[in-house]
Amino acid sequence: MSHDSQRTGLAALTLGAIGVVYGDIGTSPLYTLKEVFLPATGVALNEHNLIGATSVIVWALMLVVTLKYVVLILRADNRGEGGALALTALAAHAVGQRKQLREGLLLLGLFGATLFYGDSVITPAISVMGAIEGLEVVTPTLKPFVLPISVAILVALFLVQRFGTAAVGKVFGPIIVLWFGVLAAIGAVHIVQQPQILAALNPLQAWAFMSERGWHLFAAVGAIVLALTGAEALYADMGHFGVKPIRLAWTGLVFPALALNYLGQGALLMGDPTAIENPFFRLFPAPLVLPMVVLAALAAVIASQAVISGAYSMTKQAILLGFLPRLTLRHTSASESGQIYVPAVNWALLAGVLGAVLAFGSSSALAGAYGIAVTLTMLITTVLTYFVIRDGWRLPAPVAIGATVFFLSVDALLVAGCAIKFLDGGWFPLALGLLLFILMSTWARGRKLLMASLRSDGLELEPFIDSLALGGAHRARRTAVYAVADPTLVPQALLHNLKHNQVLHETNIVLNVAFHDRPTVDPAERVQVQPLAPGFWRVQVHYGFMEEPDVPAALAQCAPLGLVVEPFDTSYFLSRETVVSTPGGGMASWRERLFAALSRNSSGVAKFFRLPDNAVVELGTRVQI
Repeated sequence: MSHDSQRTGLAALTLGAIGVVYGDIGTSPLYTLKEVFLPATGVALNEHNLIGATSVIVWALMLVVTLKYVVLILRADNRGEGGALALTALAAHAVGQRKQLREGLLLLGLFGATLFYGDSVITPAISVMGAIEGLEVVTPTLKPFVLPISVAILVALFLVQRFGTAAVGKVFGPIIVLWFGVLAAIGAVHIVQQPQILAALNPLQAWAFMSERGWHLFAAVGAIVLALTGAEALYADMGHFGVKPIRLAWTGLVFPALALNYLGQGALLMGDPTAIENPFFRLFPAPLVLPMVVLAALAAVIASQAVISGAYSMTKQAILLGFLPRLTLRHTSASESGQIYVPAVNWALLAGVLGAVLAFGSSSALAGAYGIAVTLTMLITTVLTYFVIRDGWRLPAPVAIGATVFFLSVDALLVAGCAIKFLDGGWFPLALGLLLFILMSTWARGRKLLMASLRSDGLELEPFIDSLALGGAHRARRTAVYAVADPTLVPQALLHNLKHNQVLHETNIVLNVAFHDRPTVDPAERVQVQPLAPGFWRVQVHYGFMEEPDVPAALAQCAPLGLVVEPFDTSYFLSRETVVSTPGGGMASWRERLFAALSRNSSGVAKFFRLPDNAVVELGTRVQI
């Protein structure tokens, strides 16, 4: 590749990173500084506190986003992929054979992943409402329309998800670049008018502000943390854009623009304290407020889109790692395999977002619910990263422990600041995350018990095949593919077919699809083929948790290994288990009933593996756990 092509590719990836990765944190100036000076925080609106609060925001961005995420966390790539589940798999692999520690890290990482869904509900609600509230600055008579307009935008946003984001994604980058350019320019204008705000660049001002707060420190931190929401997206989207574009976008545009805008808002409030009602939109002269409302709404929709798409990707990863049942996944792009649509998640998110908007009613009220899920995720990320840098990278203990203690101290302060907002709405994302954690952990535990039950009651495959050679069953001139969880046992669907139809297929493939705790699998290792007896084959197909399972395509790779599968001459058989709860089965009775209900309502198995719908026969078997 030529140097010019490399530069063009880097520029395109950087533009994409600006549009997708930084949409959430880029809309934080809409509401953050206003929340710091609410009466509940106990922070008086004066020049000294404006400099101090702005200094804390700027240096929080420097320490948490730049130092922790951009410099450190982005190094923890799981074969090029990032995110809560990728980091969890990396940490679990780093601790090796320490089983209890490994299982504890998996549960901790799972809880961090479930908190992401809480953020996926709050982010669209607060971003869109914060943008539309700019109408109140245009004229107070528009205030009654803020809520219905916000609801209409959010409903439209979720309704168009099924059509995919390919077309919209092409304009994400330029719009967010314009957004950050405007943030920087208007901030600089007000800094020139009140240059004393530049004292906020001195970190001693941030320290002094926090030292003077006493017990009110946590209330102030609970508001300031709003400036950091979206930081996790840097790591979560690493696999889409790469480390270099994300770092370049942050240092070259995003961080300078955010810092200038927060400084500009501080400068504005120094000269006009009445602007605290909405300092972001009051930065602009009256004729520009309405255009900025439109631009802010576009930026908020983009920020929301990034979080929604992230929820789809997180769901797919959770399914592949065995934390969720198979759901219907629809691919919305013929060229981009990562663009998916999950109907069940989409409608659940819409219900949650609308519930949050209608229940809280304003961005200020939503700010009470915002932050606690994000800061807990940050804390969990720090804990998991310790095991990566100590056990995986083998860095000296003083370095690993020192860095971890420093970032844990910062994270603990942020969590404590948000925790005091628990009764003001902080319970909402926590309750959602806890509910999802119970569902996911129950499914994972139930599947483990189910596999143990199937193994204890199942027939060994190879002796069964040997016995068939003596029976002389009629053979049909087709290929049967039996998808199974345990390839050493006789597929239940095969038993049913033999019992009721008194027939075997000419070619029988016992297929097992295995998902691994790494993002991708080398294509050369995709399939393993083992001949068992004339007409019987065992095939294992391997995928990473970021890959799209495609069984027919994988079976086509068996031809060089001696197994030719004709797609138009093949039937696929799936066994559907009916789970029967039994006392003392390894889980609490209520969790067994929950698992049984999830098993009955799981769907989309054929679509998930890209099997042809009309070639699937589902046969039932009762399994006790």
